[in-house]
Amino acid sequence: MKRALPLLSFGLAACSGVQHALDPASEESAFIGGLSWLLYGGATAIFLLVMAIAAYAVFGPESRKRLAHRKLIVGGGILFPVVTLTALMTYAFAGAPNLLLRGEPALHVEVTGEQYWWRVRYLDENGWAQFETANEIVVPANRTVAFHLRSADVIHSFWVPNLHGKLDMIPGHSKTMQVRPTRTGVYRGQCAEYCGTQHAKMAFTVEVVNEKDFERWHAARKATARIPDSPLLQRGRDVFLSAGCGSCHTVRGVNESRALGPDLTHVGSRRTLGAGAIPNSLGALAGWIADSQALKPGNRMPAFRNLQPGDLQAVAAYLASLE
Repeated sequence: MKRALPLLSFGLAACSGVQHALDPASEESAFIGGLSWLLYGGATAIFLLVMAIAAYAVFGPESRKRLAHRKLIVGGGILFPVVTLTALMTYAFAGAPNLLLRGEPALHVEVTGEQYWWRVRYLDENGWAQFETANEIVVPANRTVAFHLRSADVIHSFWVPNLHGKLDMIPGHSKTMQVRPTRTGVYRGQCAEYCGTQHAKMAFTVEVVNEKDFERWHAARKATARIPDSPLLQRGRDVFLSAGCGSCHTVRGVNESRALGPDLTHVGSRRTLGAGAIPNSLGALAGWIADSQALKPGNRMPAFRNLQPGDLQAVAAYLASLE
C-alpha cells in the first residue's frame, strides 16, 4: 500500500500543470476536459465489463455457453454501441457551441507562426497593430480573447492545452480561435504540427492576469524603448545599430520597423529566448547574439562571432535593460 501511494500521487500530479489538457483554465478547455473524462470513464467501464464477461466465459460454469445467445449478441454488439455512441454524439454536439465564435471579443491578438517562433500583435478595434511582441502572450481573465492565427511559411499548429484545443495555421489562410480564460496563471503552448528542424523548440506562453494587471502591462508595452542612461547601455545601443541588428529587429524609438525577426522593444522582460529554447538572462543574451546556432540550430539568426567582447557585453546589457 505504501508503494502504491507515490504512484497514485504521481498520476494525480500529471493531471495538472502549465501544459495539460485535463487541467482546464478556460470555459473552452473545461468542456474539452469534461468530454475527455467522460470518454476515459466510459472506455474504462466498458473495458472492465468486457474483461469480466471474458473471464466468466473462460472460468465460469458450463452454463456460460448461453453467452452465445442471439439476444446477447444483438444487444451487446449492436444496440449497446448504437445507444452509447448516439448519447455521446448528442452530448458533444450540444456542447460544441462552447468551442465556436461567440459574439464580439474584448481583445484581438494576431499570432503568426514562423520558423521557429511566434510573432504576436495586439490589435485595436479597427484591426491595426498597437504593438508587437514575440513568444509571450498576456490576456485578461474572464474576458473573451480572439486569437487570429496565421502562418508566414509552413503549416504550424497553435495549441495551449490548458485553454483550448489545437488549430492548424495554414499559409495563405487566417483562422480565429476564441478563448475565455477563467483562471490566472502561466500556461505553456506548443507548435503541434511538425514544421522543421526546431519544431520541438517552438514554444510560447500565455499568461492570464486580472484586468488591472493586464491594463498596466498593455500600457507599458505600447511605450517605446527605454532610453540608455549609462555609457555601457549607450554603447550597446550604438553597437545594435552599427552591427546590423536593426536590419532584422525593431526597437521602437530607436530604429524603423523591421519585419524579419522578433520585435525587441521589451525583450528584457521576456522569460525565455528563442521561443522557449533557453531562459532569458544577461549571459543567455550574450550567448544568443554571439552564436544562436549553437543554442538552436536551424533558426534564421546569423552568428555574430565578429563582435569584440566589450561590444558583445554592451549590446547584451542594452537589450537586457529593455523591459
